[in-house]
Amino acid sequence: MNGSMISAMASMSGLQQKLDMLADNIANVDTVGYKRKVGTFEDLLTTLKQQPDAFKQPGRLTPMGFNQGWGSRLTMVQPDMAQGPLKETDQPYDVAIEGNALFQVTVDDAGHTGYTRGGSFQTTFTNMGINILTTKEGYPVASVNGGSIEIPAEVQSNVRIDASGNVIGTTPAGDILQLGQVKLVQVDKPGLLTQVSDNLFTVADGVQVGDVMHDVTASAESKIAIKQGYLEQSNVVLADEMTDLISVQRAYQLSGRALTSSDTMMGLANNLRA
Repeated sequence: MNGSMISAMASMSGLQQKLDMLADNIANVDTVGYKRKVGTFEDLLTTLKQQPDAFKQPGRLTPMGFNQGWGSRLTMVQPDMAQGPLKETDQPYDVAIEGNALFQVTVDDAGHTGYTRGGSFQTTFTNMGINILTTKEGYPVASVNGGSIEIPAEVQSNVRIDASGNVIGTTPAGDILQLGQVKLVQVDKPGLLTQVSDNLFTVADGVQVGDVMHDVTASAESKIAIKQGYLEQSNVVLADEMTDLISVQRAYQLSGRALTSSDTMMGLANNLRA
């Protein structure tokens, strides 16, 4: 197998992964809180070759050496944490984040945590009959003080979430109840996040959570705010994704033609007779 076939095959593998990533972004253009995936490519081994002295002819201005590449590969896929547009819904349990932060949720009974930008919250009864604040998939929203945020029945229809994430309920008698504060985390290294189902992020096994993110409070100093009655839309720009999709498809086609041409030349060489 010659170098051109190796280079084309390696490039096609990375481009196929890029196509899958773009398809995922396009499919989630309307997903609340979705963060587009961004891929990083790097060159594979590059070989520096030297031409024989016979190629050094009078009048030649180019150097005798040349580089032979071996294709490229997709080295990293990470979420783009850029702010998505906010859409007003006027629903009391719809919450959006302005700034670099994620909601923390509990994903199973063992206490494992996940993180999301999707703020389409609701209230759900636990097995113990306690009404708590959850995501639309049923994952409990974490409180700053630990555990979940309980929503008593008498205040369920009159709940306010302020800019700092404090959940405040008002009883029919006019009493103000502090129900908890939504826990937020700020991501320092998006490349170490793993995107899983239900629009959630997790930290991979073997990676310390403190190396990826840290707790943060919504405030003017942190440049983070919570907006009740809004939902953050996907930060995918369909026009940009379609442009990238066309470019990657053309690059894939060119790599495929290079592979076919190399195969044809090898076939011709094998059929030569001395």
